[in-house]
Amino acid sequence: MPSGVAHDRLTLWILPCVAGITYGFTKNGELTLILAGGFLFSGMMFGPDLDIDSIQYKRWSIIRGIWLPYRKFIRHRSILSHGPIIGTCVRIVYLFLIIAWVSIFAVAIAQLCFGFTWNWQDFVREQLFLLISKYPQETIALAIGLEIGAMSHSISDWIVSHRKLRLKNKSSKTKTVINSRQTKIYQKKK
Repeated sequence: MPSGVAHDRLTLWILPCVAGITYGFTKNGELTLILAGGFLFSGMMFGPDLDIDSIQYKRWSIIRGIWLPYRKFIRHRSILSHGPIIGTCVRIVYLFLIIAWVSIFAVAIAQLCFGFTWNWQDFVREQLFLLISKYPQETIALAIGLEIGAMSHSISDWIVSHRKLRLKNKSSKTKTVINSRQTKIYQKKK
């Protein structure tokens, strides 16, 4: 499997192609920027290797501890981390739950200290769904960017693993042929 540096290089090499193709299809600079930003974020910080002690995990710096439960419960290279669509969805839902959990405590403390009224139902119903329904193209562009960034990582893992397996099998076949030739030569000398 490629190193974290190799994944970073791949992300940076593919980024202009992703931006060019997106702009070619949409002719919209904002959508291109959102999709390319999602791709870059996913490739550098939000990719499948958050389930191990990776460079992506370390980039979360002082808040990387939020990924410890994820690392504990998600097996590396499983469909839940490296799988198409589901891996990205699991990470999005996980991050949303962490943010919601932290926000609940922050809002509760703020309500006690400052006495304002605010509830989650109003926020989710009025703000979050309104935001998604008001900006559906932008939401889809971000989701596609996050998925393409994750898939570039997973596909490169699969390609390198497949190549290593083929080379290993080829090498073992070559060793078998060499060993059988050496055995024949040894037997002729006797």
